[in-house]
Amino acid sequence: MAEVAERFDPARLVEEAKRAIRAAASLAELEDLRVRYLGRKSELSQLLRSIGSLPPERRAEVGKQANAARRELEALLDERGGELERRELEQRLSADRVDVTLPGDPPQPLGRLHIVSETRRLLEDVFLGLGFKVLEGPEVEYDYYNFTALNIPPGHPARTTMDTFYLDGEVVLRTHTSPMQIRAMEAEGPPLYVVVPGRVYRRDSDATHTPMFHQLEGLAVDEDITLADLQGVLLEFARAVFGPDREIRLRAGYFPFTEPSVEVDVSCFACTRDGSPCRICKGSGWIEILGAGMVDPNVFEFVRDRGYDPERVQGFAFGLGIDRIAMLRYGVPDLRLLFDNDARFLEQFGA
Repeated sequence: MAEVAERFDPARLVEEAKRAIRAAASLAELEDLRVRYLGRKSELSQLLRSIGSLPPERRAEVGKQANAARRELEALLDERGGELERRELEQRLSADRVDVTLPGDPPQPLGRLHIVSETRRLLEDVFLGLGFKVLEGPEVEYDYYNFTALNIPPGHPARTTMDTFYLDGEVVLRTHTSPMQIRAMEAEGPPLYVVVPGRVYRRDSDATHTPMFHQLEGLAVDEDITLADLQGVLLEFARAVFGPDREIRLRAGYFPFTEPSVEVDVSCFACTRDGSPCRICKGSGWIEILGAGMVDPNVFEFVRDRGYDPERVQGFAFGLGIDRIAMLRYGVPDLRLLFDNDARFLEQFGA
């Protein structure tokens, strides 16, 4: 062992290792060199084990040289290792490059609109074609716009049928898109023809009601508007949505912000309307689709200073559930299916 220490030449060892390390072409080759020059059987390791056999006056000098050589070799190996890692990573990235413009394997089907969104767009297109413009309004609304200005003052029984979520005493999640009637009339004088689609909220939950649902409100205000104008607009809507052979009928109803008020039915499109059993109309031949009526003069009083003198202008309003129209068009039996986000259900309506 003493002979190993006597023959040790640190400069020769480091120079030899430098040439070999710089020539290494891969991480595997570099690891072989690490074992060769720093491993347990390497010349340097044998030297360090033999230092104890040297004369005392030589031990410090040889040990210092050996440790300096080890540190230099470790630094060389680490530096070359970093270079080789970067080069191999670049090679892998280049070889594994993915052309994102190629179709998937297997190709994935394209997405499509949810049937509620599709129905909403259909309704917007229908009413745009009839001369209405589409507005949107806030889902968090003041009690004044949601109830009071629509002829539903505090204590009115109609408030209990539209029980909603109160954020505080004066702010609610809107129960209908009707508040935009008042906001639209405040912003623009007559004549006014608007429809307002959007989400609304009520504390209901069963097969035909959900706490959040979608509604479309319509408002037309002009001079000499009559119930016949309302009937004509709704007939065109029904035929555009349910087919050109459809008819509608108006039945007396009640809504606090219209007078007179009507319930609107469309002739059944799923049966022969001869009284035979029908899952949709239950044999009656008619399907209820919305509520409507002539705007109550009391509503105009809240916006009289905007040009809506109830002695000079008249108007009609209507409201329909977008989700209900989607259910009827697509034969969905339970409203809650529209909001379950079950891909198996949604895929049934693909193009």
